[in-house]
Amino acid sequence: MYPQGNACRLNKELNFKCLIFIVSNPFLTLTYEPALESLGDDFYDRVTAASFPQHRLRFRNDAVLPKLGLDAKNVKDEDFVEAFGLFEGVRPFLALRYHGHQIAGYGQVYNPELGDGRGFLYGQVRGVDGQLYDFGTKGSGQTPYSRRGDGRLTLKGGVREVLAAEALHSLGVKTSRCLSVVETGEDLWRGDEPSPTRSAVMVRFSRSHIRFGTFERLRYCQRPDLISQLLDHVITTYYPDIELDGDYQLRFFQALVGRVAKLVAQWMAAGFCHGVLNTDNMSITGESFDYGPFAFMPAYNPRFTAAYFDYEGFYCFGNQPAICRSNLEKLKTALSPILPVAEMDTALKIYETAYADHYIALMLRRLGIANTTALDPTLAEQLINQTLTCLATSQREYPSFFATLRQTFNPGWRDSPDLILENADLGEADWDQWRILYQQSLAKLSPAEFEAVESTLQYANPLTDLLRPRIETVWAAIAEEDNWQPFNELVQKLQTGN
Repeated sequence: MYPQGNACRLNKELNFKCLIFIVSNPFLTLTYEPALESLGDDFYDRVTAASFPQHRLRFRNDAVLPKLGLDAKNVKDEDFVEAFGLFEGVRPFLALRYHGHQIAGYGQVYNPELGDGRGFLYGQVRGVDGQLYDFGTKGSGQTPYSRRGDGRLTLKGGVREVLAAEALHSLGVKTSRCLSVVETGEDLWRGDEPSPTRSAVMVRFSRSHIRFGTFERLRYCQRPDLISQLLDHVITTYYPDIELDGDYQLRFFQALVGRVAKLVAQWMAAGFCHGVLNTDNMSITGESFDYGPFAFMPAYNPRFTAAYFDYEGFYCFGNQPAICRSNLEKLKTALSPILPVAEMDTALKIYETAYADHYIALMLRRLGIANTTALDPTLAEQLINQTLTCLATSQREYPSFFATLRQTFNPGWRDSPDLILENADLGEADWDQWRILYQQSLAKLSPAEFEAVESTLQYANPLTDLLRPRIETVWAAIAEEDNWQPFNELVQKLQTGN
């Protein structure tokens, strides 16, 4: 798969301008691999991007560049625009084919009319860590799967995904990230934003854009041969620890169950509500992406719902572990033409235990306790349950509670529960019981483990939240004054954990 610079390189009629373009733009001299493209056109359609009246770089993620072996000071703003904003005359890219189970009232229904409707796979590159990564666009124009859509992305949608990805990354959640956002100068009309609204093309940097729904489509098409071909590609590319012998395809499913359980535990500990957990929004690598109308939970509430159209709360915060297990069940069905169902059912049985183990470890880490084996399981469970009960009763802001722990840590907490958050305004709840359980937990730590509590609190609890009011304030400055300073400052805070 060859982006613009390599397409120029292959052109027999190279001219001097094109040669300069190739040499000077570091994105176009990366070694692109046709990994997915080489599987054949049963998995995608070749598409051409739209032309846009404007190309103005609004965001560049210098924090991602080292993964590509690039030094930010050697990458110009114009390089982002040339590579990921100016698509005119470029050879076709790949709009990936997939289906999926999507929300419909209080449940999901199968939709066979999906696929990349406003983006494509731009290219795949090998990072300095040796892993393969995708550049995927969003908002780059219509495809065969756009249906009645215009194939565009609102600028606000791009801004929101940048912020979500950086916030999740700062919280240690496995997630795709945004490489760039280019404003494209069109007026868009949307029912969920004040319109007309501004347009943009976003480039997502992720491990893979292969979805659960990619396999669902192949089963729908009755192509077990393609299911096996794609599954082998996924295993060799994204699960290199799996030896290609015996029941290796089944071992992939077992590994994915573990990855998804860990990912959902990360969301729950972070207070993140994905919003649209359709099977077409779940990555085969166990990575967060396509969050849609996501939201971070302001106060602890299992019924908190992010998506404005999820009227019944099907994808609410507290349902996420069960929804993801259900989506694994649907993937199991998609893989059933080539894998034994009974063995996949056995693999699924580890999900709840794996999720619980990861969630307990992550919540204890947010409380400053890195070594989960230092606590008796009963005490650990009591501490976490009491924490959540107090947060729910008091309606204390979820992210600020943990930030307050980080900011007010006192070594005296180990010996005296009265000193724990003694001056904090926590609201009405049984915080005294929580203080007792927390002090008992800290007292179980060895001297070295207790010495690490402060640094663990700092690592696990960023000081800047991404609740909706903060996002809306940043967007208002952009929409009303074209003032990007609050956005840039917020990104920097999220990336540094301050």
